[in-house]
Amino acid sequence: MPLTATKEFTYAVDLGESGTVRNEDGTPFDPPADWSPEHLVLAGLVRCTLKSLRHHARRAGIEVTHATGSARGLVRKRDTDGRYAVVRTEVSLDVSLEPQPGRAERSELLARAERDCFVGASLTSPPRYRWNVS
Repeated sequence: MPLTATKEFTYAVDLGESGTVRNEDGTPFDPPADWSPEHLVLAGLVRCTLKSLRHHARRAGIEVTHATGSARGLVRKRDTDGRYAVVRTEVSLDVSLEPQPGRAERSELLARAERDCFVGASLTSPPRYRWNVS
């Protein structure tokens, strides 16, 4: 019996000596010099979660008319192996949906957005999300 093919997504970046990052098509991203890789992970987590929300909202016939967010992370030695890692992440998201889904549909939509953000799913310690939906 043949194996079912799964979707695969590949990403690539190049980091130049000056600190400029370019994606696979050469588009530059020049993060501020005082941004650490940890800042970029947190920014990626917020952006990924909102992208996941937009995807699932669109499939449900809902428009995301406003979306902002922030994230905080705690890096320290893990108790399990003594290695430094992100051990706690808190994500706050402020979104507006049109039309407003019912309570159950909204809960399911937000759960899907959290579940299908691969950045959050890739963290060893699952992020804690706080949603403000208007």
